[in-house]
Amino acid sequence: MRAFLAALAVVVLPAYGITPAHGRPAATAAITWAVCPEDAQVQCGTLTVPADWSDATGPSTTLTMARRRATDPARRIGTLLVNPGGPGGSAVDFTFGATTFFGEELRKRFDIVGIDPRGVGRSSPVLCSRDLVDAQPSALIETEQQYAATVAHNRKLAADCAAHSGPVFGHLDTAGVARDFDTVRAALGEQQITFYGASYGTLIGLEYAERYPGRLRGLVLDSVVDHSAGLDRFLVQGTAAAQDSFGEFVKWCARDARCVLRGQDIPKLFIAAMARARAGQLINPYDPPNKLDVAQLTMAAFSAFYDPQWYSFAYYLRDAMLTGRRAVTTPAPPVDPVDLVDHSFAPVFCDDWHLPIAGFADLRRRLRTLAAGAPQMLVSPLALVAVTGCLGWPSPPDNPQRPLKPLTLPAPVLLVNARHDPATAYAWAQQVTARLGPAARLLTYDGWGHVAYGKSPCVAAAVDKYLLTLTPVAAGARCPAVEPPAFGVG
Repeated sequence: MRAFLAALAVVVLPAYGITPAHGRPAATAAITWAVCPEDAQVQCGTLTVPADWSDATGPSTTLTMARRRATDPARRIGTLLVNPGGPGGSAVDFTFGATTFFGEELRKRFDIVGIDPRGVGRSSPVLCSRDLVDAQPSALIETEQQYAATVAHNRKLAADCAAHSGPVFGHLDTAGVARDFDTVRAALGEQQITFYGASYGTLIGLEYAERYPGRLRGLVLDSVVDHSAGLDRFLVQGTAAAQDSFGEFVKWCARDARCVLRGQDIPKLFIAAMARARAGQLINPYDPPNKLDVAQLTMAAFSAFYDPQWYSFAYYLRDAMLTGRRAVTTPAPPVDPVDLVDHSFAPVFCDDWHLPIAGFADLRRRLRTLAAGAPQMLVSPLALVAVTGCLGWPSPPDNPQRPLKPLTLPAPVLLVNARHDPATAYAWAQQVTARLGPAARLLTYDGWGHVAYGKSPCVAAAVDKYLLTLTPVAAGARCPAVEPPAFGVG
């Protein structure tokens, strides 16, 4: 579930390069670059910023970044800041892999810079005890006791993460990330940056655009998060997107002879699989004898829809239903209580979103309503993990949702979204485009999966042209669907 897996000299206020809302530009701190040990073609650097931007002279935290220099420096346009999403995805790792993601001309003309956001990857990551992370209750809460256990676990986990993560914990919201990124911009010596953000990275891009509109040369938002969505819209539209992706899987199986489930009633088969999972009788076909619960089964489907990996998921579902019904519970190996792991999703998400659930009865009512319209997916697995992961969180969000306002930027904003994206609903991209005003243009990819740039030559060409020339796409522009290749057949 890549959309949210972790990849992953103190100075005084005048050194940060901040322009206060009504103040003069400050001096800038320098970034010391060195060759990255992971890739000799990339430079790595660090920069210190306040852990809490409301107390800029207090404790600090360290940002880590990577820079891949433009290969044609004589024709260099500037810096392309990139973020792959998450929350929890490493932009440093994304920069290492830029040669297989971005087109050659972009790499010739831009320095590509990826900054791991505060609390993520190499930037003072959120660290939590592995045993608590592994003990996270199922997100699909079905009883009052499970609800209470989830609240208690989340509070215990938050306290544990706070104890191991230093002063940045509790200050992980994306508004603070935008201020960090502008500090990096100033340290790079750039008057303006160009930004490409995917998935949760679109939230970073929008936050930056709202706060520093004059410092953006261009902005691409690929697979758009609508940070104005309240709880109802977040759940309803997210769930509709997940169920739509299941429906697209069924349509593919009907038209492609390579689908091992072709000819079967797949919606009915999946409901039967959920019944077996609920009864404790569904074994993970690729990790026996471990069993799958309903939440794990729907998450397996949801994850497969990201690329999408329809071929391999058809085999997965077939093999799960063919595997014997009796499973052996294998005791977990003992875990050292001081064993720490990166775990930034909930700490970041719960600092950016207000998702109020008024107790178990409220949650059960919402889930039943959603399941009525999404009989296979029941609820967006991503939305469910987010909502239940924030139950009982000990502090309110610093950067909750708010209405988007039209932006005045030096160039139009380019938004890109697949029509059948399981994670960031197409409706979110439409809504954000409408709210940003006439300077925003939406490029619709009439295909499938999450993060459109790498899935269609048409999309990649339009994004590259925009980033290189700032030429906007035509109103209503669309790119045709590209059938995904077969992954993992057999």
